[in-house]
Amino acid sequence: MNLDGETNLKIKQGLEVTSSLQGDLNFQKFNATVKCEDPNANLYSFVGSMEFEEQKYALSPQQLLLRDSKLRNTDYIFGAVIFTGHDTKVIQNSTDPPSKRSRIEKKMDRVIYFLFCILFLMAFVGSIFFGFITKNDLQNGSMKRWYLRPDDSTIFFDPKRSAAAVLFHCLTALMLYGFFIPISLYVSIEIVKVLQSIFINQDIHMYYKEADKPARARTSNLNEELGQVDTILSDKTGTLTCNSMEFIKCSIAGVAYGRGTTEVEKAMDRRKGSLSIHGHDIELEEDDIRGSLDKKPLIKGFNFADERIINGNWVNEPHADVIQKFFRLLAVCHTAIPEVDEDTGNVSYEAESPDEAAFVIAARELGFEFYKRGQTSLSTHELDPVSGKKVERKYKLLNVLEFNSSRKRMSVIVEDEEGKIFLLCKGADSIMFERLAKNGRQFEEKTMEHVHEYADAGLRTLILAYRELDAEEYKEFDNKFSKAKNIVSADQEILIEEVSDKIEKNLILLGATAVEDKLQDGVPDCIDKLAQAGIKIWVLTGDKMETAINIGFACSLLRQGMKQIIIHLDTPEIQALEKDGDKMAIAKASRQSVLLQISEGAAQLTAYRGSSQQAFSLIIDGKSLVYALEDNMKNMFLELAIRCASVICCRSSPKQKALVTRLVKSGTGKTILAIGDGANDVGMLQEADIGIGISGVEGMQAVMSSDIAIAQFRYLERLLLVHGHWCYRRISSMICYFFYKNITFGFTLFLYEVYASFSGQPAYNDWFLSLYNVFFSSFPVIALGVFDQDVSSRYCLKFPLLYQEGVQNVLFSWRRILSWMLNGLISALIIFFFCTKSIELQAFDVEGRTAGKDILGATMYTCVVWVVNLQMALAISYFTLIQHFFIWGSIGFWYLFLLVYGAMPPHFSTNAYKVFIEALAPSPSYWIVTFFVVISTLIPYFSYSAIQKRFFPMYHEIVQWIRYDGNIKDPEFCDMVRQRSLRPTTVGATARLAAKAHHIRNRNVNRR
Repeated sequence: MNLDGETNLKIKQGLEVTSSLQGDLNFQKFNATVKCEDPNANLYSFVGSMEFEEQKYALSPQQLLLRDSKLRNTDYIFGAVIFTGHDTKVIQNSTDPPSKRSRIEKKMDRVIYFLFCILFLMAFVGSIFFGFITKNDLQNGSMKRWYLRPDDSTIFFDPKRSAAAVLFHCLTALMLYGFFIPISLYVSIEIVKVLQSIFINQDIHMYYKEADKPARARTSNLNEELGQVDTILSDKTGTLTCNSMEFIKCSIAGVAYGRGTTEVEKAMDRRKGSLSIHGHDIELEEDDIRGSLDKKPLIKGFNFADERIINGNWVNEPHADVIQKFFRLLAVCHTAIPEVDEDTGNVSYEAESPDEAAFVIAARELGFEFYKRGQTSLSTHELDPVSGKKVERKYKLLNVLEFNSSRKRMSVIVEDEEGKIFLLCKGADSIMFERLAKNGRQFEEKTMEHVHEYADAGLRTLILAYRELDAEEYKEFDNKFSKAKNIVSADQEILIEEVSDKIEKNLILLGATAVEDKLQDGVPDCIDKLAQAGIKIWVLTGDKMETAINIGFACSLLRQGMKQIIIHLDTPEIQALEKDGDKMAIAKASRQSVLLQISEGAAQLTAYRGSSQQAFSLIIDGKSLVYALEDNMKNMFLELAIRCASVICCRSSPKQKALVTRLVKSGTGKTILAIGDGANDVGMLQEADIGIGISGVEGMQAVMSSDIAIAQFRYLERLLLVHGHWCYRRISSMICYFFYKNITFGFTLFLYEVYASFSGQPAYNDWFLSLYNVFFSSFPVIALGVFDQDVSSRYCLKFPLLYQEGVQNVLFSWRRILSWMLNGLISALIIFFFCTKSIELQAFDVEGRTAGKDILGATMYTCVVWVVNLQMALAISYFTLIQHFFIWGSIGFWYLFLLVYGAMPPHFSTNAYKVFIEALAPSPSYWIVTFFVVISTLIPYFSYSAIQKRFFPMYHEIVQWIRYDGNIKDPEFCDMVRQRSLRPTTVGATARLAAKAHHIRNRNVNRR
């Protein structure tokens, strides 16, 4: 695995001058000096030189092997260590991962602070009352609380030292009422989240069999946050698409070749309504293609069909010489490494990118097979147009001018067997056309036309061109290039680029390639479900605007009839300024243009505010985004974007992706999820509340920086709508129940202390107090957090609007939290007063004895254990055997504990000594009181719950009623319930059909 996380192979070669040193003995007299740049974090550059035998040789990243890399295609190497320890790139790139906590956890902290305030208030008020009572205990020799002997008491009850008594009582009360604070909640939540993460990891429906990759929750902190996502920011290439490129079309000498139909073209035909009109032609064409492909097995990376080119037929084309140069360039201009199968003789390729692999495979399939790479040479098998046979050709590799994001092109300089020197170049159309010679533009107009057609079809295009160099011109270039590479300074890259720029001019155009990056399986359906769930989806991509728009249509993020607000800087005014080169004027004009376009877009939205059925989309390019993200404009841009149904940011840099994510997160205050698959998505993933990494073909960098890893975009549907919804509901219910059970228990202690004249006397035995949150009430709530389901996974996916309960946070609002606390307060009042009044005065057993403090405490405790566990049973929607075991087991364990603890010696069991065997169990009053108190305590919650579910049901309760009434098999009824998911601002296939149906209805009404 490489340090940058990418799986694509990168060429690492020693210098040619040292390539002959292949044994230990050769290094006996080896003496060289390496001079290089200081340690830095840049993975893709290395500036240095090596002095060997009085000659200076430039060192590049190609000669630098990074720590944590793996070598292939070589048995061993000899090397010198350049950087160690903290100077290595891996340490230079190591940063502390961002700390992420869910909104529920942060809110839970505030609730805990609120409970602390109540605790201190109760302790303070109780202490004041205690001080007044203590001060008045002894007046004129009369003792009000004679049993406390205030005339002969310690500080705690001394009437003469009431101020000190207040302070001591306050400390006692703080410890006694400490059960209001659910300290065990944090431990329980961590246990539950770990178990929830295991369920996510083991979900067979999110397992990608082809790559043998399950889902992986890399952190358990954010499980419930998955159920509250408001906006998804997605990369396109490798995330929505496969990033598995297929050579499908090309334009050579102004002639378009390739008869395949892309998925985007099919979507465009459907969009224009032409599929039914031209359907017959399309089917015939596809049948022809399928017939030609059926003759030989499908080849990964090659989906090209055209009888004019394949099987050597290109030799009969009018421009056969141009076609030969075109495919020769594809076979030679690259950094791929061939691997020959010794058994079959078949050649496969390891390339730095899927595009490059597709080009080399296409050249091989069309008669130009690259099969061998040496230190300074390339070998191919080419179809000779004269003899019609394959001949071997060898090219001397003189220089490689590597691709980077600013150059947007790659060139190689080679010398053929006849001694001719050629510069072969491929790059983006925006760069290449301006580098053509006057005599090299013969096919420019037609090629540009084809490139635009390919972009409209969602294809990625590159322009191919070449020029022949004379020996003197090359010698001059090589000297300058070598000098630039030997300079050890920060300017090395700039100097190399200047030298390269001068030679990559006066090119002769050959044509253009077009490769397809298909949508991943299930992407349109996934987007449709997420949109029905009310989740907004933005796409941030580095692709061209035309390609991004057409992919948007293919996956139903855009649709016919949706008004597009396009913000760009390709205006004649800006282009004129760019020719002049005045940077200040360009920046000023660009800023004003973007501001004007944002204002016009906002005006359009305002004008259509009355039209409830009109949807808008926002499309913005990378140049415009630079200005839209400035401090004085970003809020306007955000306001415009969040009012649109879909947003697509084209030509976005990795930094812009991160800045947009930060803007949406801080500007909306909602939960933001980012999903991507490459190293360029890392900033976006770390900036978002939740980062989802796709373990695709671009490597593991995104996965290593993510919170959760999945193999395909379509698994996001189940991750959010099922696991997200369940985890949010479980954690919310679990926390609310924790507050309920602790307030129920803690408030009975407070009421007893009021009853006992604020004496600081606990109602329960010390061990009863200690074990309440450990054995008698915690296990059922953990089972709730792990297993409870309001509806099954099938219904979660069938009714996506269930997800909005998490987005709107209806299950963990202050209203719901306080209502559970009120329920706990009511339960404590009923338990305390019913228990005390029912056993206070009358005989408790057959012998006529009245109940003492130990009997009252044990009875109240029994009622508390029953009530909190049965309350849990009422709150559970989905019972499992484990939940039954924990609920009834907790109650049963209480009785078992009473027996065992009561049987221990009195000095250990204190006031619980044989209290159950001798006092509680034989007394009918104990069982009758327990039964009636428990039923009475549960009646308020049961009544409220029954009324609310029947007359004011929440969305999940509506779905539960549908299932209970058997309406789930009625498609019309289910569709009616699901229609609540659809709004004019919804994207996806379902919303597209709904919009189309609405348009047809309006058209029919207008005709009448």
